[in-house]
Amino acid sequence: MPDRPQPPASRGNRRRHDPDRRERIIAACLEVIAEFGVAGTSHRKVAAAADVPLGSMTYHFSGMDELLHAAFGRFATSVSDGFDAMMAAAEGPEEAERIVVAIVDDTAAESHRFLVLTHELYTLAAREPAFRGLTNAWMARSRAALERHFDPATARMLDALIEGLTIHRALDTEPHDPAVAADAIRRITGLRT
Repeated sequence: MPDRPQPPASRGNRRRHDPDRRERIIAACLEVIAEFGVAGTSHRKVAAAADVPLGSMTYHFSGMDELLHAAFGRFATSVSDGFDAMMAAAEGPEEAERIVVAIVDDTAAESHRFLVLTHELYTLAAREPAFRGLTNAWMARSRAALERHFDPATARMLDALIEGLTIHRALDTEPHDPAVAADAIRRITGLRT
């Protein structure tokens, strides 16, 4: 009897080459959080959003906390990088002040996603001390960027003001008055531009 051709090797034994899978999972996790919140985020939803097998979630992340930490770490670093670049580009305190006003006025209006992700991170950090390192690092970077143009005490006050005014701007049901942010920032910096 002649030899029969053998079927090709099972695909189940071959690994799919997907070097960007971990990064795709992290990006998908942020999108799932933006849509469903941390409480509504699951391995299953993230795997579906990233278009990866559910089993690969545990290959790349030991659990949901590790995935959330990676995702929020990426988010905080991205926001910090942008803020740092804007402060680095400012040529002096007056221009830095104008940039801070623009950040307060534009950030909340620009992105609902940004607002949701920020507040989800803050809530998680308030409940879980393991995530406070992310928020503390974010605040430290913001203050360091502001300290290019302002003394440390002023930088700390401006950082808190930016956070507070951004929240108010995003959630207030009353019409926004851009002069409020400019006036508050000038009062803190003592500059009259």
